[in-house]
Parts: sequence; structure tokens; C-alpha cells
Amino acid sequence: METLKHNIVKIYGKRGESWLAELPHRTKQLEHSWGLSELKPFLNLSYSYVLGGLQGNIPIILKLSPDIDLMNKEAKALNAFKEFGAVSVLAQEEGVLLLERAVPGDLLKNSFSKEKRIETACKVMERLHQAPIPSKGGFPLIEEWFAAVDKDWDLPKDHLKRARNLKNKLIKKDYGHKVLLHGDLHQENILSSGKDWLVIDPKGVIGDPIHEIWACVEDPGHDLKVLATYFGYPFQDVVEWYYVRLILAACWQAEDGLDASGFLTLAQSVLPLVES
Repeated sequence: METLKHNIVKIYGKRGESWLAELPHRTKQLEHSWGLSELKPFLNLSYSYVLGGLQGNIPIILKLSPDIDLMNKEAKALNAFKEFGAVSVLAQEEGVLLLERAVPGDLLKNSFSKEKRIETACKVMERLHQAPIPSKGGFPLIEEWFAAVDKDWDLPKDHLKRARNLKNKLIKKDYGHKVLLHGDLHQENILSSGKDWLVIDPKGVIGDPIHEIWACVEDPGHDLKVLATYFGYPFQDVVEWYYVRLILAACWQAEDGLDASGFLTLAQSVLPLVES
């Protein structure tokens, strides 16, 4: 909870402080209006207040955020992916989502062997990418995301320059048809549901399928080769895009006034592959 409080105040300032102060009352209000019970917040919360509980006998997730626009986009993306392996939106209010809960809800990150986890993530991606792009979805293009790399940030200049050069080279390549991407498909956003897997927390962005694979990487030295082979992408392209996405993530951290060192450390670790 302390990490959540720190991030909310850092990103949203006084508005974030007010939102945090209102959380207990707002949660009680939603509990009453939606008939919820046994609500308990999850541990290790970062940017949203997330609780598990019941609506009647049905397991649910209650998610609250001060970023209303972000929550609206998440709901749109979940609805677009509804028949293709995402949890369902049960109800929605301003800044609040009531969601289906994946049961048992084990994280892919904590399941199987390293090889089996990546194979499972690949199959989840393939299913998600069958979802048609909504004609009125209002989802951004991946190129709009990459524009952040071209701005000046308080980050190492060599990383920014290299990422810009690689992005400008790679963006000209065509890897197939555009799809609706989850946008943040790391292994903690893929949860077990019966014998299947469901995704949570989509960002919703339109782009080539190759842009989905970076977030699920746990061990770059192993996973990048497996992903390139599975989808038939040139290995060097996969490595270079992975590096660009790490620097993009660092830019977003800098934009929010948060610590980007984790992404920068990862970027530095894959430089031998990038420059090989």
C-alpha cells in the first residue's frame, strides 16, 4: 500500500492525495451499491487500488484509479478482447471497474518451467490478436507511443540516441497485419482460469504483433530467441525492438517522476545482443 500511496502522490499531486483520502468511503459506497462482500486489497499495489471479493457467490475484482481516462481505455480494451481470452467487465463507474475474477488466478510468472511459460504466453498472444479492431474504439497507434522516445528526458543520452535510431530504422518494417495489442502483456497479467488463461490490465494500442512480445520477457538471453523462433521474426529485430521498448518504458517512468533504473539496467544488459 505504501508503494501505491507514493506513486499516486508522485504522479497526481494534491488530486492524488484527495483520492487516497476518499478511498475508504468510496470503497464502502461501492460495496453497498454493487452488493459486494469480503473485499480485501491485494498486496504490492502500484498504480491502482485493487481488491478481491464476492458479488453474491461470484468472485470479483474491484479496481479503482484516479486516472479516469486510463480506466475507460482499459474497459474498452477488455470488451474488445472479451471473446478472445480476457476477463469480463461486469460494471463500470467513473474511475472504477468491477471485473470478473480469474479462478484460481495463478500468475503465469509462477507457473511451469521457463520454456512452458513463454510458450503459453505466445499462445495467449495468438488468441488475443484474433480480436477484430473495433471500428470506434479510439485506440492509439503504436507510433504515437514511440513518439515519447524523441523527447528530451533526464535519462542517459546514449540510450536515448540509440533507441531513437533503432526506432526510426525498425518502424519502416512490416511484420504483417495490424492488430489490437494488449500493450503490457507481462507474465503477471496472464492468470489461470480453470484450465485456460485470461489476461488483465490491457492498455489497448494498434500495431504489428511483434510489439506485443517485449513485456512477457523474463530472461532476455533465453526468451528473445524463443519468441523470435515461435513467431518467425528476425532475431535481431526482436532484440532491437526489445531494447527500444525498455527505453520507452524508462521515458514513461521519467515522465511520471518515477525511478527508471530498472528498465535502464535491463537495457544495458541486452546491449551486447543489440550491437552484435
